[in-house]
Amino acid sequence: MADDPTTRDFERAADTSSECEPDYRFTLANERTFLAWQRTALGLLAAAVAVIQLVPELPIPGARQALGLLLAVLATLTTAMGLLRWAQADRAIRSGGPLPRHPTPAYLAVGLTVVGILAIGLVVGKAVTS
Repeated sequence: MADDPTTRDFERAADTSSECEPDYRFTLANERTFLAWQRTALGLLAAAVAVIQLVPELPIPGARQALGLLLAVLATLTTAMGLLRWAQADRAIRSGGPLPRHPTPAYLAVGLTVVGILAIGLVVGKAVTS
């Protein structure tokens, strides 16, 4: 009777402090989300390299390097926050707790909005001075 699934479920529910092995689908979904954050970070890093290496010099000295640096910082923060979010979600899934709410997507959206506004401003500035 020790292998009775009902008994195991009851014992698991009684011991809420221990971690349990979650349904593998949740673990894999969490991993896919982590990998999406990493792909986003790689895209941002590629954009940083492209801005610094391929974009011609802009009318404002150092603007190209500043934009590339902003993209690289955003990429670094994105990869770090993806790892943090993965660890927090994994801990919550294994302990049966609620998934953590995190403002990271909003930070990424604000950062990308700033990059977009700066890029538009630089393109318009270059068009006006040409």
